[in-house]
Formats: sequence, structure tokens, C-alpha cells
Amino acid sequence: MAFELRISGVDAGYGAVRALHGVSLSLKEKETVALLGTNGNGKSTLMKCVMGMVRPTRGTVLLSIDGIDFDLTRLSTEEIVNLGVAMVPEGRRLFPKLTVEENLLLGAFRPFARSQIRNNLNFSYEAFPVLAERRKQLAGSMSGGQQQMLAIARALMSAPRLLLVDEPSVGLAPILVSHTITKIKELKEQYGLTVLMAEQNFHQAIRIADRGYIIVHGEIVFEGKSVAELEGNELVRNYYLGTTA
Repeated sequence: MAFELRISGVDAGYGAVRALHGVSLSLKEKETVALLGTNGNGKSTLMKCVMGMVRPTRGTVLLSIDGIDFDLTRLSTEEIVNLGVAMVPEGRRLFPKLTVEENLLLGAFRPFARSQIRNNLNFSYEAFPVLAERRKQLAGSMSGGQQQMLAIARALMSAPRLLLVDEPSVGLAPILVSHTITKIKELKEQYGLTVLMAEQNFHQAIRIADRGYIIVHGEIVFEGKSVAELEGNELVRNYYLGTTA
């Protein structure tokens, strides 16, 4: 089953403020692609464009499934989720006064996932044993690392094919960042997922990415067709690796 995301020439923003300028990128089935950039450069806005939460003023966002193109700019967020797209948002965005299990069950609302709730719930608990131990605990009372696990598991409850992960390292201690990134890789391989990850931690992102893009002030300034190309780029060396060419 062919599966591909193609973003072409996207402009988007909030009112009079433009956050994206002619952004183009692509993502093929079972790839992990990193969208690299510091805060305020448009990574989250692009993720929201894919999810139908922000409407581009120009350009296209096409999801190709078995040769059929779906224009995501014309679909609601619910319709996009029903196509097999899920997002782990920056800041996790959990329901703090609901339990762990209630948060997970809310992730399984799309029709395709409803028949698989029990299997997906068991999978989530196997992937993140701490969630099984705390299934009756209120999400808002958990640690940051545990909440990030819950946010990822909630996205997986919709049985997605494309997983968008927005800034998974934000607010976490370095050891938890490493654990979270490793877990994303494990889940990607086990589930056969396609992953687009927006991240400012270059070192962690390239551990699991096949390739990546660098976004600066809402524009893609470099496309690395491999991790080696990213590491060799002058912009990366100066701003992410702390070295000079």
C-alpha cells in the first residue's frame, strides 16, 4: 500500500502574521524525517497545516494513499485523522483531570480504530509499562516524562500510518529525551509507521531520522537527503554542532 505526504509551496500564518513562506517537503512510506529548527521558526505551524488546524493561504498538502491523492487543505481535522494521520502535539495537550486510561480511550475515536481498542490499549501498556501501572491515575498528576509517554500512546490508539511528533524533547530532562526518542524509533519499526518529527535537538533527532530539513524564519533553507548531509551542512555545523566548516 503506497503512502506519501507531499507539501508544496505552502504559505500560512495567523492573521497578518505569516509563519511559513513557500515551504515544500515530502515524506515517503516508513521514513522518519526530521524537521529541524529553533523555536519560532514555523515547525509547529507546518504540523498544524498537515492536521487541518491551520489553513494555508497558498500551496498544497497532499496525502497519497494507494495512488489516490487527498488534499488535506480541504479536509477537516477529523477527516484527516480518519485517513490515518495522528499528532503528538508540543506540550502534550492531555486532559489533566481524566485518568491515563480515559486519555488513551479518547485517542481511539476514529472508526477504523474503534474495533481495535482492546488490542491497541494492550499494545500501549506493553510499550509503556508505567502507563499500565498508573492507568487509574489522573494524567495531570504524572511527571513530564510520563505525560509524554501518554501523549505518544494516545496518538497510537488511533492506529495511524503517519505520526507527526511535535517537539518531543520540550520540558524533559536529557535522559528522558533520549529515552523518548529511542521509543519513537522502536514504535515506528514495530508499527511500520511513517514519522515526521519537528525537533530543535539536532543530536537526538538524527539518531532516528533517515533524512531531514532545516527551517529558518518559516522557510526551508536546506534539505539533507541523509544524516551525513545534514551533519556536513555549514548551517548545522555552526548553529547545532558548535563547530565551523
